[in-house]
Amino acid sequence: MGFFGFIILGLIVGAIVKAIMPGKVRGGWVTGLILGVVGAIVGGWLGSLIFHTDLGTFFDIRTWLLSIAGGLVVAFGYGAIKGRN
Repeated sequence: MGFFGFIILGLIVGAIVKAIMPGKVRGGWVTGLILGVVGAIVGGWLGSLIFHTDLGTFFDIRTWLLSIAGGLVVAFGYGAIKGRN
């Protein structure tokens, strides 16, 4: 998957994560989209560690599932850190 495909994937994943966890992800849509891009990276990394698979092509279901899972992990961590005062 190319660089721009990866960025688009991350932006869509960020919107999905923001919709799934609206109260947990503080900040606006830009924060959610950035977390989605980082989550796609983390999802690919976790997929290679745990399942011995990597992100496939843009239209591959495992790419989307790993990216969404990574986005949820990153959003949860961000919400835990940002939620503390």
